Order: sequence, then C-alpha cells, then structure tokens
Amino acid sequence: MRLRTQLVLLQSAIMLVVILGTGAAAAWIQERTLRDAYVDRMVGIAESVAQLPSVVDAYDDPDPSRVIQPIAETIRVASGMTYVVVTDRDGIRFSHPNPALIGERTSTEPTTAQTGDRFVGTQEGTLGVSWRAKVPVHAGDGTLLGQVSVGILESELRSDWLDDIWVLGVCLAVAAVLGVVLATWAAAVVRRRIHGVEPDEIRAMLEIRDATLHGIGEGLVVLDEQARIALSNDAALRLLGRTGDDLVGVPVAEVLDAAVDPLLADPGEQQLVLAGERVLVARADPVVVDGRTVGTVLILRDRTELDAALRDLAGAQGMTETLRAQQHEFANTLHTLGGLIELGESAAAMQVLARAGAGGALADEHATGVRELEVAALLLAKRAQSREHGVELAVREGSLLRPAPAGDAGDWVTVLGNLVDNAIDAAASAVEVGIDDRDGPLGRAVEVTVDDDGAGVPEAERAAIFDLEVSTKAHASGLARGYGLTLVRRVVERLGGEVRVERSPLGGARFVATLPVPAPASAGAER
Repeated sequence: MRLRTQLVLLQSAIMLVVILGTGAAAAWIQERTLRDAYVDRMVGIAESVAQLPSVVDAYDDPDPSRVIQPIAETIRVASGMTYVVVTDRDGIRFSHPNPALIGERTSTEPTTAQTGDRFVGTQEGTLGVSWRAKVPVHAGDGTLLGQVSVGILESELRSDWLDDIWVLGVCLAVAAVLGVVLATWAAAVVRRRIHGVEPDEIRAMLEIRDATLHGIGEGLVVLDEQARIALSNDAALRLLGRTGDDLVGVPVAEVLDAAVDPLLADPGEQQLVLAGERVLVARADPVVVDGRTVGTVLILRDRTELDAALRDLAGAQGMTETLRAQQHEFANTLHTLGGLIELGESAAAMQVLARAGAGGALADEHATGVRELEVAALLLAKRAQSREHGVELAVREGSLLRPAPAGDAGDWVTVLGNLVDNAIDAAASAVEVGIDDRDGPLGRAVEVTVDDDGAGVPEAERAAIFDLEVSTKAHASGLARGYGLTLVRRVVERLGGEVRVERSPLGGARFVATLPVPAPASAGAER
C-alpha cells in the first residue's frame, strides 16, 4: 500500500473513532439533559396540582373526579404532558386522559400515595411505557390523601430527542467529510516533504547510506547550519580520536584545533587542521537542497600517515644517495691506494686505509652512540636532506641513544624529525643534534637538543612558538605552517615531558625536548 494511502486511512480511522466517540457522548448527554428537563417540568406540574386547594378540597366530595378531571385535563393540555392522573391512597383514579378509566385502580402500585415519597422513573401503564413523576397529596393537617402522577410516553421523549440529535449528526458527518479531505491534504504534504519516496525506498536508502558512509576510508562529517555535527562515519571518529563516541550535537570547533569559520567560509579549498596529534587535510563543501544551503560536509584526510610515508621515502632516497656517494668515494679510495702502491708509498697508503675505516654509518664519529636504528636512519636521511639545502648536519660528541622499549621509537622519530626539519629551514649553514639517554631517580629519559645558526626565535615569541599555526617563517602561497612544533609539544606532553626553546651557542635557536621513557610492563611485573 502506498504511503499516501496509508496516511489517509490511518488518519481517517483515528478521526472517525474520535468523532463517533464524541458523537455518542454528546448524544447521551443530550438525552440525559432532555430527561432532566422533563423531570423538572413533571415534578413542577405534579406539585402544583397536588397543592391546588380545589383539588385537595375535592377529596371530601362524594364524586372527586367531577372537580379534579377538568382541572387535570386543562393542565395536561397546556403543559403538553401525556397524562396528569390524580388518585387516592388506594390508587383509584380521579382523572385520566381516557375518561372511561376514571374510578378504576391504576396499573402500577400507588407507592407514593402510601409512603409519601416522591418517585421519578419509567413505568408501563395503560397508555404505554412512559417517563413519569409521582408526588403525594397532603391535606391541610398533613394527612396523606393520595398522589398526582404526571408523565410523557417514552416514544414522544425519543421523538423529541431525535428532533434535536439530527443537527448533531449532520455536524458530525460534515466534520468527518472535512477530516477525510484534510487527511488527504496532509498525506500529500508529507509525501511532498519526503520527495515522494515510499517507506521501502527510505529503508533501502538508509541502508545504502550507512554502508557507503562507513565504508569510505576518508573521514566524513556532516554539519548543520550552526556548525554542529549531525553525522559522522567511522573514519572521521578515528581521525578525530573519538572512536566509539557519539559526536552528534557537538560543535565542530570542540574536536578540531583550528579556526572553523575560515574553513567553512572557503568551500572547496583544502586546509590543514590539527586533531590531537594528527595533522589532517580538511575540505568543506556546502550541502544545498532545493537551492537552500542546509549544512556542510567536512571531508578529512590523514596527513600524518602521508607525512610518515614521505619521511620513509625520503629516508630511503637519502640512504640510496649516501650509498651512491660512498660508492664513488670507495672507488676513488681504491684508485688512490693503487697509485700509492705503484709509487711505493706504503706508509701513505696505510694512512688512507685508516681514514677510510673511521667513517661509520653516518661518516660522523660522534654518531656511533645512536644505537636505535630508526633514529639512526632518520639522521642519515636528514643529513642528506640538509646537504641539499647547503646545511651541514652534525651529531654532538657524546650523544647516546639506546634502543627503544619494544622497538617503538615512533615518538622519538616524530619529535626529532620535526625539530631537525625546523632547524634546517632556519639554519644558515649548520645544524647540531645532541641526544642524551640517561637513567635517573624517576626512570629513563631521553633529552633531544637541536641547535641551528639561523636568526633564532625572539624571546617575546618563544612562549607562543608552539601554538597552532604560529611560525617565524613566511607562509608559502597556499601552504599553512606552524603544525610541526605544535605536534612536537603534544607528543612530549603526552609522554609527560617538556619542550622549550632558548638561545643556541651557534647563534640561532636551541630546542630541547625531554622525553620520559615508560618502563616496560615486564620489568614492572618482575619487580
């Protein structure tokens, strides 16, 4: 059944139940009101007759009906009642619409004439079933003489009720017709609001939407007109660090460390934003329905993973270039040795061999203390990168770094890589890296020091240099800066350490990051 038909039938059924219930209640109230009105009239007429002096005095006459019958008939005709019957205590009639029944006993017990109590109710008499009222007749001294019974046939009462109730019926019928028309109009409005889609189609669309939304690898966040999150997929929750949380109704500014207004005001343009320790590429696109903007779709991509892949690639390229250079140097060394041997200069050849064997992996005698392979590889790649910028990268004498617990050196690589990149960009000709791996009262800690001979960081700007999108370098066209140092601070603070900037002995800036190393779980268990 079509949705429109269902809505019309359901609304019509509800409306008919309400109308019929209301109509039945109104009819019942009307019938009770009519009966109560007749009761007041019948009781009033009966009491008036019972209190007439001529009627009371007639009870002492030899033929009371001669006086009472004319009075009762006159009152009956004037009031529109079916009958006005006056009897004695034994129920003998003194008046009746049918004069032939005068002098006979009533068909119902004259209880009122014997007890003096008033009676109101339905009884069947010689004229039929009637709605009647009976009141006692008292003499002047209070003696009970008889009763007066006034009534109207139930058929006449029903006829009066039907004369009134048909108006109510017509009104209810008009209301029912109008209700069906309005239900049809409401169903059409609802169908138009949902673009004519049927319930089965809506269910299929929702299932497809959920499957598509949660199957996309990119983060999708739907914002309403107040920049509150209305919908998000699993990838967005993961990128925002809110796995398992429900973000519906949360302002997007609370989950992104970036100015949201410029992002939303520049649709289609990609911008860098920070969410926790993740650098994300965000793009906002408006959602337009029927020519009206109803919200915004925010597409998030993880630049952190891209940067990690680029760093790995750069490291591999740097290693390749270094090996190629060492190959050329080795070939030159062999040629030199061959020439010295031909010349008979054996002592000089031994000196060349000694110099060639002292280089090590980084060709730097001070880097031999870096035994963590990931960090060593990073320094090797950064050294090749620094040469491309005309900067000499050196490792400070006495530097030491033992392997990371469980082989997880990711945080060290992140901190050192960003600090070295920052130093290479700022340096004029030299960058020096110092690594101190020590055990103290609070446990193991690694201190990373990176110096450069650039312009340095003014003292007034040192407190803000780690804030998001704050940088001492000019922004290249279309690129955002100020994310690397913010990421460094967040990683360091997560580990429970600190990072600071000060004046370097080389003349530029010195960045010092202290990274506490958590004790392995197995060590704690053994203790």
